[in-house]
Amino acid sequence: MSMIPFKIGQPKKQIVPKTVERDFEREYGKLQQLEEQTRRLQKDMKKSTDADLAMSKSAVKISLDLLSNPLCEQDQDFLNMVTALDTAMKRMDAFNQEKVNQIQKTVIEPLKKFGSVFPSLNMAVKRREQALQDYRRLQAKVEKYEEKEKTGPVLAKLHQAREELRPVREDFEAKNKQLLDEMPRFYNSRLDYFQPSFESLIRAQVGYYSEMQKIFGDLTQQLDQPGHPDELRERENEARLSELRALSIVADD
Repeated sequence: MSMIPFKIGQPKKQIVPKTVERDFEREYGKLQQLEEQTRRLQKDMKKSTDADLAMSKSAVKISLDLLSNPLCEQDQDFLNMVTALDTAMKRMDAFNQEKVNQIQKTVIEPLKKFGSVFPSLNMAVKRREQALQDYRRLQAKVEKYEEKEKTGPVLAKLHQAREELRPVREDFEAKNKQLLDEMPRFYNSRLDYFQPSFESLIRAQVGYYSEMQKIFGDLTQQLDQPGHPDELRERENEARLSELRALSIVADD
């Protein structure tokens, strides 16, 4: 009759205290949340700077299109107005590009570098988990031999199992201690790391909008002709549109 080998299951002994496991899960959970927040912030900052550039480039294109409008050749006042607008839009675009470059250098790049650390951290956690599985497996193996009748062969196997367990236990304990020591330090370091970046972001925005106030203030002074109220302008446009519709070339068939 052949002997059925026993199966190695989970150890009966609680090899990692529940409080330690809770501490580990709490600290690692905070870092996982930080990783997601960092990734999302980097993505949103990139989308924001791309939209800013697209806006100022579009404004410059509109002013250039207006300059090429035949009306500018016929109306000097309109040409002067559009020329002033074109100058303002180009100034805005230049300052916007400067702002975006500053944000890219002082905010987006630091976010990217900070985010690049997480794959190594996650790998360290995976190695700790693998070490824990090995520890549990060998601890269960030791317990199985301890439960058997203490014959010579069983005692030899028990000794061998204990010898296999010792370095695995030490490896896990070292990995576990290192992560429990360093994860809170890494998490707390985010304050000192990101504060200069966020201060730079605020300064870049304040500087940009201060320049925009100057640019559009200058533009307002150049456009000294008072504008028409919205209601009057709408009535005038409707009247002109009615005149155009009355032309035979656009009349309905």
